[in-house]
Amino acid sequence: MVRPPVGVDAVVDREWSLAELAAAYAYPEPAPGAPRPWLRANMVSSLDGAAQHEGRSQPISSATDMRIFGTLRALADVVVVGAETVRQEGYRPARVRDEFAGARAAAGQTPVPAIAIVTASLELDFTLPLFTSPLVPTLILTGAAAAPDRIAAAERAGAQVVTAGEGMGVEPARAVQALAGLGHTRLLTEGGPRLLGQLIAAEVLDELCLTLSPTLTAGNAQRIAGGPSVAVPHRFALASLMEQDGFLFGRYCRS
Repeated sequence: MVRPPVGVDAVVDREWSLAELAAAYAYPEPAPGAPRPWLRANMVSSLDGAAQHEGRSQPISSATDMRIFGTLRALADVVVVGAETVRQEGYRPARVRDEFAGARAAAGQTPVPAIAIVTASLELDFTLPLFTSPLVPTLILTGAAAAPDRIAAAERAGAQVVTAGEGMGVEPARAVQALAGLGHTRLLTEGGPRLLGQLIAAEVLDELCLTLSPTLTAGNAQRIAGGPSVAVPHRFALASLMEQDGFLFGRYCRS
């Protein structure tokens, strides 16, 4: 059962359609003039705060979580992800979803979102499908001081390299603006924890879509966000909350 967002009176014991999920997770309407980029994150956490089990998020996920995962991708212009997550999760290019094809075309979007990898070293396997067979070119966000030979290798593989920092690494605010400059204003990040922590610290995160999984893992798995703590906790407001099979699906927006 998926319960409707908080504030909706009726509780409907049925599975929501993809169209209903898309409406529930729609990006804010852009303001007139130059649209402001909106960066949302989508993460899953166990009850005891683990973002993954044995290096992967799948063991604490569910079928409904994956439906929402696919819906969020279908709404986005670009999916921003850290290089380590690409390696651990075996990232592949986004696939065409026929159910969303008309809406994406009407919104002026490409058939699928681009994948944008945040990396300082560019130590990536350029023979993977993410580079050899994407429907839209994979983007690589890196710093101005990145190794020229790795940049050349990425470009030979068909990736588009985007400079978003003065040194080796990526500056989150510059990454958001660089993507917006390419026409990508509906931004989605799927982590990992280190990247999400950097986005939080830089105060560029607008929304967190958090799945709370009714599981316990113990161990020393990372939380959904890592890195140094912020000086003052950032307050987000609950925008909606749904439930199915004990999983809670919350949307929190910058307050």
